[in-house]
Amino acid sequence: MKPWIRKTLLGSFGVAIALGGLTACSSGHYHRGGWTSEKMAEVRSKMVDRVSDKLDLNEAQKVKLNVLADKLQAQRAAFAGKTPDPRAEMQAIVAGERFDRERAQALLNEKTRAVQANGPEVLGALADFYDALNPEQQQKVREFMQRRKGWMMRG
Repeated sequence: MKPWIRKTLLGSFGVAIALGGLTACSSGHYHRGGWTSEKMAEVRSKMVDRVSDKLDLNEAQKVKLNVLADKLQAQRAAFAGKTPDPRAEMQAIVAGERFDRERAQALLNEKTRAVQANGPEVLGALADFYDALNPEQQQKVREFMQRRKGWMMRG
C-alpha cells in the first residue's frame, strides 16, 4: 500500500473514531450507566432473530450469523477497552487550555490496535455468513444496504 493512501486511511479512521467518541459521549440518555451483560444478550438475540426472519435463514446460516454476532460483540468489547468512561476520557483530553494531543493519540492508538487485532476475525465471520447466503438472500442484503445507505446509517 502506498504511504499516502495508508496515511489518508488512518487519518480518516482517526477522525471517524474521534467523532464517534464525541457522538457517543453526547447521547448518553440511552446508554446511561452502560450496558449490562443481560441487556447486551437481549439486544444480540433480537438482532439475530430479526436478521434471521428478514432473510429467512436456515439453521446452518443461523450458526454463521451467531458466530458473526459473537465476533462483533468481542470487537465492541475490545474497542471499548479499559476505558471505564469514554466521556470522561474525552473530557480529559479537552479539559486543559490546549487539546491534549498525546493523550488523544494514545487513545487513537489503543482503538486502532483493537480494530486491527480483531478486524480480520470480524471480516472473516462476515464473509463466511454472506457467502453462506443464497443469491436471493444476498440480494436482500444489498437492497437493505442501499435503502439504509449502509449498515450503520439511519434513515
